[in-house]
Amino acid sequence: MTGAPHHPQQPVPTTSPATPAAPKAARRVGRDVKIGAACGLLVALMIGAAYAAVPFYNWFCRATGFNGTTQVANVAPKAAPLSRTVAVRFDSNISSGLPWKFAPEQTEINVRIGEVATVYYTVTSTAAAATTGQAAYNVTPLTVGSYFTKINCFCFTEQTLAAGEKREMAVVFYVDPAFAADSENDGVNTITLSYTFFPVKDAAPKPVAAGEPDRPGGSGSI
Repeated sequence: MTGAPHHPQQPVPTTSPATPAAPKAARRVGRDVKIGAACGLLVALMIGAAYAAVPFYNWFCRATGFNGTTQVANVAPKAAPLSRTVAVRFDSNISSGLPWKFAPEQTEINVRIGEVATVYYTVTSTAAAATTGQAAYNVTPLTVGSYFTKINCFCFTEQTLAAGEKREMAVVFYVDPAFAADSENDGVNTITLSYTFFPVKDAAPKPVAAGEPDRPGGSGSI
């Protein structure tokens, strides 16, 4: 019997055809661009969140009294002061780099809760040229911040003193009657209001009128 025709077996390639290098390089570059863009977006979002956190934190502190941040009001409370009194102590500090002397005229007063009180601090420049500072403030115990309300305060604006100038600055405040209604304050008999002046390196220019003396009856700047 005649066998089937024999065809020699074709050799099997030992290696796959080479892939062109250009498409691989293009894919690699595209992937690197996407990763770089994603990282850049993440960094931008983090920076934006950091800047947004500052005003949000300040607003949160003012709204809640967190960390001893005091409240601000335009007018005195309408209700009559309570019979309960609390001692308010006054603390003053100067940050390094600001050549001033800063002290309260009274270190402690007793006020009725809901009573509007006015106290004065004096600040004296020992510098040879004009210097500018601004005060940061808080009260302790920290939980009292939401009840300690200031109507007027020198801490709201930058203070510029000429060489050797001495200035008297007022703080007008009251302790909100809600303080007495909070059982957590039953044992609080003393509140400390603390200020620290920090140097302002690039003070905002003031209009010419800001250097004129206040007219009688004007509110003035404190």
